[in-house]
Amino acid sequence: MLRYGRWAGVAAAGWFALAAAGAAAQTVGPGGRTVYEAAYFTTFSPSTALDIVRRIPGFTLEVGDSEVRGFGQAAGNLVINGQRPSSKADTLDTILARIPASRVARIEIGPGDLFGSEFSGKPQVVNLVLTAGGGLAGTVNASVMRTFEGKIAPQGSVSLLLRRGRSTFNASAGYDNYHQNEEGYDRLTTLPDGGLFEYRRKTNDIADRDAYVSGSWELNDGANRTAHVNFRAARYWFDLRQTNDVTPRTGPVRDDRLSQDYDRRNIELGGDVTRPFLGGGLKLIGLATRRHRHNVDTSLNRVKSQVTGGSVQDLKDDRDETVGRIVWNRSNLAGWSVETGAEGVLNKLDSDNNVFLLDAGGGRTRFDLPIDQAVVKEYRGEAFVNAGRPLSKTLRVDLGLTYEASRLTVSGDATAERVLKFLKPKATFDWRPGKGWHAQLSLSRTVAQLQFEDFISLAELTNDRVNGGNADLVPQRAWELLATLERPILGDGLVKVEAGYNRVSLVQDRIPTPEGFDAPGNLGDGSVFILRNTIDAPLGRLGIKGGRLSVYLSYVKTSVQDPYTLRDRPFSGNSPFVFDVNFRQDLGKFAWGLEASGNAANRFYRRNEIDKPYGSIPYVSAFAEYRPTAKTTIRLSLDNLTDGPAYRARTFFSPDRRNPNPDLFEYRFRNKHVVPQLSLKHSFG
Repeated sequence: MLRYGRWAGVAAAGWFALAAAGAAAQTVGPGGRTVYEAAYFTTFSPSTALDIVRRIPGFTLEVGDSEVRGFGQAAGNLVINGQRPSSKADTLDTILARIPASRVARIEIGPGDLFGSEFSGKPQVVNLVLTAGGGLAGTVNASVMRTFEGKIAPQGSVSLLLRRGRSTFNASAGYDNYHQNEEGYDRLTTLPDGGLFEYRRKTNDIADRDAYVSGSWELNDGANRTAHVNFRAARYWFDLRQTNDVTPRTGPVRDDRLSQDYDRRNIELGGDVTRPFLGGGLKLIGLATRRHRHNVDTSLNRVKSQVTGGSVQDLKDDRDETVGRIVWNRSNLAGWSVETGAEGVLNKLDSDNNVFLLDAGGGRTRFDLPIDQAVVKEYRGEAFVNAGRPLSKTLRVDLGLTYEASRLTVSGDATAERVLKFLKPKATFDWRPGKGWHAQLSLSRTVAQLQFEDFISLAELTNDRVNGGNADLVPQRAWELLATLERPILGDGLVKVEAGYNRVSLVQDRIPTPEGFDAPGNLGDGSVFILRNTIDAPLGRLGIKGGRLSVYLSYVKTSVQDPYTLRDRPFSGNSPFVFDVNFRQDLGKFAWGLEASGNAANRFYRRNEIDKPYGSIPYVSAFAEYRPTAKTTIRLSLDNLTDGPAYRARTFFSPDRRNPNPDLFEYRFRNKHVVPQLSLKHSFG
């Protein structure tokens, strides 16, 4: 950890030394917004708005989280013409990919408080400003990828945008098709002697597919006179076929099989309308989402192709969400910009999970999990007010207060009911002292959302373990402090450092259950220390024409007391060190680039095991592009260029981790090898 921290500190010091290297080429707009005109991105020959956003110096797009309940907390970090899209199922990258680059007038970047309560405290939010041009425009994408076993996976999409007078219509359809072959092995050894207990030679054939159709309509009649309607329907399929040649220490050699067949259907309808009210704008937002899921996992133990046992898990669930939100804002009320409103949400998960043990004759015996049939409902409401104003020409303050209340019920195999109430204040200070320097300090009280699926028990047949459900789970909450400092370098480059500290209570992690499993639950108090460094530098002044280098380093140290060992340890799933290095060179009609990324191994702390997945460091990908015209791009990309494998180490303790001496160790090795993909992208209009 100290080594990672020293690297982050050295990087930060070096980058601030670079900060004196030059002033930015971009301009500064109203409210301290950084502005990039569309012409700035011409050198990259973008086809869509997504291509443009990906080339914003020092900016990383947060696409939003469609699984978060409610509308306010599902926001990413981008708005279009000053407004957030009234959709959750269509993530921001999907929406941006439907907008032709020719319809982008400029990019504006400012602190999140300038764009609404959903973005309060975010250091950067992008406002994508579109042109007023009419007519028809669109994009067409087609690609094909090849696995190392020679399987071909085509995919494609088409989107159309039509503007007629005050109305804009957008429609798209697509088919995403990701195919992957993996080969590898598992080695299970006894401890402390290291003797072989079982060896498994495995191959995985994975198909991940998604077909969708979506559309939207916008009416723009001027300031505070807008309306939107959006629709999306999608179907998702995931299939896995695993062959598993098993050589145990004792007993016959087996040829086990594992299959996963997942089917999910989603439909969403939403919209909003804004009208003038009391000198500002009043917006009403409505959103309804329905999801049906059916997952079947089958594990078969076979000797000479004859089934000797196994298990089947059949999961069916329906998840519904209905959201209503009202927001009033006014840009100048006694010198303050004010926003206030309320949101009401009804969420429901109806889950039915059945696990069966198979005998040699094919007979089924139901295995009863602690909570496998349950209905979870939540009625949640929140009211909020935010206000901000300049304190001087260089300093701005934004304040906010949200009151959230919810009633949560669980029925079925377990019964629970509770009412939760939280007050969430926040404050942000934004300072621009001049010469391109920008600093921000924010303090906020946050409350995490509970995942409804954590209430339901689920078997993991791929890992031979059970996740217990917990009807008594409550959300963790934290005080979060974050400081950001950034400055342009080498013209239009950017260097940024973020440092933060979170004090967390009731940390959501994993706890033991009375039935002998472990389940999502709450631990005690914890802490999070954050240090992130970003540099995005053009290399033309250094002699590399058209070159650009982006570097991201993140060090996050977490700590909480373990319920078994009573010692401090990291949060489950936290990777302390993450890096990403990206080089790109644009040379007229040609471009190429390399990306290397990686992270320190994270760990999941369960009742009787420590699970540590990790990959090759670095993980490398590369691409080459040819652009015969400004609107057409042909791209060849190579994923996993260095043929790096993924690993996983599982250390087992008996009966649980209160015993400091492990008795089994499992090492997994998987490799998908190099994956080439050829794509064609064309825009028109």
